Amino acid sequence: MLNSNFVFVGTAIASIGSIAYLYEVLKGRVRPNRVSFFLWSINPLIVVAAQISQGVSWQSSLLALSQGVFPFIILISSFVNKKSEWKLTQRDLFLGGLSVVGLILWYLTKVGNLAILFSILADGMAALPTIIKSYEDPDSEVAWPWIATSIGVIFTLLTFTQISFENSGFIIYIFVANLIIFSLIQFRIGERIKLKKLFK
Repeated sequence: MLNSNFVFVGTAIASIGSIAYLYEVLKGRVRPNRVSFFLWSINPLIVVAAQISQGVSWQSSLLALSQGVFPFIILISSFVNKKSEWKLTQRDLFLGGLSVVGLILWYLTKVGNLAILFSILADGMAALPTIIKSYEDPDSEVAWPWIATSIGVIFTLLTFTQISFENSGFIIYIFVANLIIFSLIQFRIGERIKLKKLFK
């Protein structure tokens, strides 16, 4: 187990990735899916509220909090440079709607761990447009900020004396989602699969 101060290291690594992503958006080299980033700016804040209501320490909630703040900043920045605009499809909006259903379920239950569970489900649905985009058009994304967040999660988890759903469920999901997106972009999996189909 790492010293609890390493949670700041984990959050800093994830934040550096987010800042780099923000820079790429402002330059117009990355086109974020606004449905994903809008919902990503809401879901983590619900998780933080649910964690605090269950006595989870603020150190444990720090990374989750950053996962709500930075997507909001990136969402706003996507309106600054028109080159960074990603054309939304009906599929994106449908998946965003399913994510909102998860938020409604959280509101209706207002139970700590259920709030976290529904937020994970909602956040996962919000991630699908970006996952699909990374599969279909990896050039619209940049890979390394996504893996930076996953590395930040590892540092944060290693500071916990006890792993529980309330203190780590959401950030473990963040680790998995970011790793998937990184892999799709870095290894251009969608293009590889299409090439394999062509040569069959």
